Amino acid sequence: MKPVTGYHLIGPDDLQWRPSNLMRIPNADFLERTGGENLGARLWRLPPGSANTLHQHIRQEEFYFVLEGVGRMRVGGETLTVPKHGGVLVGPEQLRQVFNDTDAETLWLIVGAPEEPEFLQGSKSQMDLSLIYPQDPTQLPPELAGKPWPPDEVR
Repeated sequence: MKPVTGYHLIGPDDLQWRPSNLMRIPNADFLERTGGENLGARLWRLPPGSANTLHQHIRQEEFYFVLEGVGRMRVGGETLTVPKHGGVLVGPEQLRQVFNDTDAETLWLIVGAPEEPEFLQGSKSQMDLSLIYPQDPTQLPPELAGKPWPPDEVR
C-alpha cells in the first residue's frame, strides 16, 4: 500500500451521505476520494432504534469516537456506553456493533487501519465475507429486541 503524498483537505460539502448496504444507516466516507490505501474514516449517523452491522475485521483496528449524542456499542459479549467525545479502540477479530437505543441521534466517527485491501475499490481478490461476518450481520443487539426494523428514519 502506498502512502499518501502531500495532503487532502476535505470539507463538509465534499461528503456524500448514503445509506449503508445492509442496515441502511446514513454514512459518509471521508477518504474515498483521496486515494489513500492505509486508513479508513467514515461518519455514521445512527437514528434512534437503529444499529450498524455486527462484524469483525481480519487485520484492521478501529477507533470509534462519539461526536454527538451518547454512543452505545457491543464488543464481544459486553455492551458499552460511550459519552460524547469518548472513544473505544477495538482490535481485529473482535465482534463489534454500534447501535442506538436512545431517543436522540448519535453521530460517530469511525477510523480504521490498516485498510483491508480486499475492500479497496478495484480489488481483484475475492473476499470471504464469513471472515468479517461470522454471524448474521443484520442481527440486532438485545437492547433493540422488539423494536421495529428498520426504524422510520432509515426506511
